[in-house]
Amino acid sequence: MTVAALHAVIKGTGSALPRNRVSNAELAAKVDTTDEWITERTGIKFRHIAEPDETTSSLAIEASRNALQAANMAAADIDLIILATATPDQTFPASATIVQHALGCNGGVAFDVAAVCSGFLYAFSVAESMIRAGSARNALVIGAETFSRILDWEDRTTCVLFGDGAGAVVLSGEVGTRGALATKLHADGQHNELLYVDGGPSTTGTVGKLRMKGREVFRHAVTNLTSVLHEVLAEAELTAADVDWVVPHQANARIIEATAKKLGLDPNKVVLTVDQHANTSAASVPLALDVAVRDGRIKAGDVIVIEAMGGGFTWGASVIRI
Repeated sequence: MTVAALHAVIKGTGSALPRNRVSNAELAAKVDTTDEWITERTGIKFRHIAEPDETTSSLAIEASRNALQAANMAAADIDLIILATATPDQTFPASATIVQHALGCNGGVAFDVAAVCSGFLYAFSVAESMIRAGSARNALVIGAETFSRILDWEDRTTCVLFGDGAGAVVLSGEVGTRGALATKLHADGQHNELLYVDGGPSTTGTVGKLRMKGREVFRHAVTNLTSVLHEVLAEAELTAADVDWVVPHQANARIIEATAKKLGLDPNKVVLTVDQHANTSAASVPLALDVAVRDGRIKAGDVIVIEAMGGGFTWGASVIRI
């Protein structure tokens, strides 16, 4: 007898942002920059910066509770938590275990994934695979960051680009046509020096600060994202015309626009939140997804594509039927 295949279906989304919302004008009062300079190069107008009492795990906990509420599920239903982050609360234990304890669903599987801006894609793929394999029934997949803690606030070319936040989705195994249709992930470690943090427990014994060569990263991002989007659509046996919405990593409006143009995507089908949240690294895709679900743009049955590229380089994309 043939057993029907399980798919990991998105049952609910949630997000969380720090209380402190900082405009370009406010940032320009402290950093040698202007609203015009930031807007023209990135499309960013605002970002949220965590206060001392706000951490990666506290934002992840709030986003998770919102996702659970949207899914009409209890924390006790969750048996897998994967948290994508490059800014964990501690070197160890995993921040996912802090989230697990706060939600009150101890005993299941909980761990962090480190793939920087692609982290949510990697975490989503792992959770989806575990659900299909029967290793988990219901999963929380979270992207959460407090990138403000690793920024060099004297480097105006990087500090203006990032913000803090969290996004989460609840995945459940179901039989049917919904869920992930195809996922493609990649990494290429030769480009470490283009986007990295200059510290770590094993090297400097410090957290370090973010360093980036923006022009080179831009070029690789457009090339890699265009390639992986072609690849994942081919795997799903779809074309760009079949996609209802693209939810990209919110790094830079110019990267998003250039990638959409190369793919021939209708810009009106691209979810853009970078102007309000800046680059929140692993949090940006689930954060943008939650915005578009809650404002009614993304509906049940829609085919969406999520994509991201981050330090490493790591990059990937997934086609999902909501």
